[in-house]
Amino acid sequence: MTTLTLVRSEPAPPLMDQVRDIAGSDILPIVGEIDRDGVYPEAAMRKLGRAGAFAQHVSWGGPSTDSGTGVGAAIDAMSAVGEVCLSTAFCMWCQDALAWYIACSDNDGLKRKLLPEVSTGTVLGGTGLSNPMKRFCDIEPLRLKGTRVAGGYRVKGVLPWVSNLGPDHHFGGVFELNDKPGHFVMAIIPCASEGLTLGSNTQFVALDGTRTFSVQMRDVFISDDLVVADPIDGYLKRIRPGFVLLQSGMAFGLIEGAIALMEQAKTTLHHVNKYLPEQPEQFREKLAAMRAKVAKLSETPFDTSTAFWREVLETRLIAGDATVAAAHAAMLHQGARGYVSTGAAQRRLREAYFVAIVTPATKQLRKMLADIDCASSCGGH
Repeated sequence: MTTLTLVRSEPAPPLMDQVRDIAGSDILPIVGEIDRDGVYPEAAMRKLGRAGAFAQHVSWGGPSTDSGTGVGAAIDAMSAVGEVCLSTAFCMWCQDALAWYIACSDNDGLKRKLLPEVSTGTVLGGTGLSNPMKRFCDIEPLRLKGTRVAGGYRVKGVLPWVSNLGPDHHFGGVFELNDKPGHFVMAIIPCASEGLTLGSNTQFVALDGTRTFSVQMRDVFISDDLVVADPIDGYLKRIRPGFVLLQSGMAFGLIEGAIALMEQAKTTLHHVNKYLPEQPEQFREKLAAMRAKVAKLSETPFDTSTAFWREVLETRLIAGDATVAAAHAAMLHQGARGYVSTGAAQRRLREAYFVAIVTPATKQLRKMLADIDCASSCGGH
């Protein structure tokens, strides 16, 4: 008689447990190589994708509307990795942003075909919106120009900084039509496109493991089925709060890591560190307040009001400033042990400055807030 054996599959651990396991087993052991040698954590990124880290803020039919998950859960996953390595956390943000672009579009074909692959880490990619965000803030000109042709567009130009890229990756790009100045189109662009070249950039002081390239496009054909918005106006207002809020995960993770370094130093240096003006308990309190604020804002990421956008920008500015302050304090608490080439404190300080300069940078955030205030005060004149 044949005996039938039933194999019961164990349910997958909760997302945050899986993310923390991956951070500890797959990222922490190579964090030095990521920092010093520019190693790209591709295997860890794909593993995070399989765990669901890039799918929390989107669904394959569109953006998540459940306030219990969504953007807040994506931020939490990024933060858990950022406690260990900001390079990987930044790559996660790039991936989350790419998924966000597709999920927020009206392109059902992309949602059906590409979104499942991006949100599970099968297809990796970047954002490409640094230049457009600066263009729409009157900081620099748009670097991509397009011409309408049969079935799509031909695009030319160079983007100096796009991260989380590779030969089989994708990124979001915005181009202006040559014959219609002021008409902007956004599309998802495959790095494997004919006429597209990835170029190496100067070595950075940190985050060199993020596969950041210059992207040169020579008459690259972008088919209509890759377009997420044409024109971009209303779409941009929908995606920008989520785009900025998601960056909080990088800030929160690094602040958590800095607090851990400060607390670690207590074991042998508390007798002298207690005289430093900033203590880990103060940063813990600030971090809790920031997390609560971001969680609240993340419940309504599609609010397009000026007041909400201002809150998002203010919160992002506070998070960036707090990140640099926490990493600076960690360096002082660690002292000489943090100042050696293998010290975690000096790495975290170098990483922290990236949170303050990644688009939208501290100076851009301040300009954007000033522009909003100016528009408000001059509105009736």
